[in-house]
Amino acid sequence: MRIGIDARFYGPTRTGPGRYTQKLVDHLQEIDQENTYLIFLKKDNWDSFKPKNPNFIKVLADYRWYSLAEQIFMPLKISRAKVDLMHFPHFNVPIFYFGRFIVTIHDLIITHFPTRKATTLGPLLYKAKQLGYRLVIWFAAKRSKKVITVSKFSKQEIIKHFGLPDEKVAVTYEACDPPKILNDSFKELARKFQITKPFLLYVGNTYPHKNLERMLAAFRKLVRNEQLNIQLVLVGKEDYFSKRLKAKAEELELKDDVIFTGFVADQELPLFYKNASLYVFPSSIEGFGLPPLEAMSYGLPVASSNAPCLPEILQDAAEYFNPTEIDDIVRVIKRLIIDERLKDKLKTKGIEHVEKFSWKKMVERTHSIYLQKIT
Repeated sequence: MRIGIDARFYGPTRTGPGRYTQKLVDHLQEIDQENTYLIFLKKDNWDSFKPKNPNFIKVLADYRWYSLAEQIFMPLKISRAKVDLMHFPHFNVPIFYFGRFIVTIHDLIITHFPTRKATTLGPLLYKAKQLGYRLVIWFAAKRSKKVITVSKFSKQEIIKHFGLPDEKVAVTYEACDPPKILNDSFKELARKFQITKPFLLYVGNTYPHKNLERMLAAFRKLVRNEQLNIQLVLVGKEDYFSKRLKAKAEELELKDDVIFTGFVADQELPLFYKNASLYVFPSSIEGFGLPPLEAMSYGLPVASSNAPCLPEILQDAAEYFNPTEIDDIVRVIKRLIIDERLKDKLKTKGIEHVEKFSWKKMVERTHSIYLQKIT
């Protein structure tokens, strides 16, 4: 059988479709020696994928995500490759593709945050983008042979939103990579970013649903009202949203104690995990929640929002707060900073908990879905 995978997102990114696609393709090479796989790539990630299994064949599909070219030319490219079953690891399935396919819909966050606050586009372009998104994801969900998602919460959201039968949506949990062995000192990074106190850590983007403005307000209370001698370090690439958040930190007179690192190299990130006092994850909604699992793998205790789907994924290995209540965020973080016994307990639980998640298990489950839909 010939199975196609849209791997235009393929790459070692820390979150989202890029990492998911990379883990899927890499592990499939280890477990399937029988079927032929057509791996569709763009020019900019063509060299990133080096097949180790002769049944994995690269196909150039240099069409930008969410573009008109993707909608028109991607179906032709797939058709010419004579694919029996196609897997789109993201919702952006071309609406003119009529072959058999499976789609992974990670979450419906864009559906929950359709406001102008979450975009830099003008009103007309924003409305057109929203309409296009709703059309594409609706076709993907309705016409697919199977929908894969990454949590039970997201499954129920998808079933309800699109009116799908329960058996059409499968859950395959994601995972984090094993912690890296560290030989380098944190002193140079601390000096570079002016980290001079025990610090709370957040890793990821600064999109509105990440709820970081409330986190800033809670942090201000922690250092002003509670007199805690701490800093907040936000690790993630600089963009429109991080610039806006930085302006908010300056407005709250937190410039010296809220550190925006910008992009941090993969070899440096573990040093932040190992040297932080606490990992904070204040999101209003998530499809899975990978960064707190990564933090746990390094023995870092986690204070997390109790918003969907985080208690499902993190279970009793984290302490939870209400993401809409600033005082509750303050209460939980203060308790974790002060209570050493609780921190030690969460460290132990966290390290044990991450062992429940495995990329290999995710890929084996996905592979079984392929075979069900082909035969």
